[in-house]
Amino acid sequence: MSLGKIIDKKNKNLGKLINKQKVPEHVAIIMDGNGRWATKKGLPRSFGHNKGVSVLKDIIKASKKLGCKVLTVYAFSTENWSRPKKEVDFLMNLFNEVLKNEIEEIHQESIKIKFIGDLTPFPESLKTTLNSSEDLTKGNSDFTLNVCVNYGGRQEIVKVAKKLALKSISGEIKPSEVNEELFNSELLTQGIKDPELLIRTSGEKRISNFLLWQLAYSEIYISEVLWPDFNEDEFLKAIIDYQSRHRRFGGIESLPNKSFEDSFCSPLNKYD
Repeated sequence: MSLGKIIDKKNKNLGKLINKQKVPEHVAIIMDGNGRWATKKGLPRSFGHNKGVSVLKDIIKASKKLGCKVLTVYAFSTENWSRPKKEVDFLMNLFNEVLKNEIEEIHQESIKIKFIGDLTPFPESLKTTLNSSEDLTKGNSDFTLNVCVNYGGRQEIVKVAKKLALKSISGEIKPSEVNEELFNSELLTQGIKDPELLIRTSGEKRISNFLLWQLAYSEIYISEVLWPDFNEDEFLKAIIDYQSRHRRFGGIESLPNKSFEDSFCSPLNKYD
């Protein structure tokens, strides 16, 4: 029986299918579909964004309960500025109000919140709220919520490249010293383990300039569900799918009693 059929059959008991020893430490999510969800219902796009906030609260609780340590969500990309000004203004106000209303509960739950991206274009009131939220929760260690705002993966990589180039010109580092470890230390996510799992909702099969460096070896799960309809069950389906995979990071698993040639040539080899 396929994994999908098992999930459908035992939908009410998805938690029992989870291997608590193989829960991803870091999950990243592209929360896609708020606007389409609202449009399908004949509602303004703002209704979708509001509903999306309540879904995020549920998924934070679900991932924390499951044993994940880090959740990174794509809230506002560098490309989102091209949306209608009315929608952008709504999102700025929504970020501000939600944080003001929820930050105390987030703090009480021992969640550290971090905002990843270029905050300079945001309204001063929002920047104040973002900074004070980080300051309030910086000592929390149970769980980390990274919120990517005005973030772009290509832009991040270009900034790191420029920074390392300037350090090289000034003599602070030698070109030969530039390696993955050094590059990683200059990223906005420095000190944070790369995501083991990326979830994207709405059925779109692309990563949309999100964490391009960090997602190099992440497993990707595409959910057909629009973000406002995403829930704990859908999240658990993604975790179960992740746990069914063999992560080899470009290598191969050791196969007892089989030569490399046998493993490579067999069309029935489950490790292919």
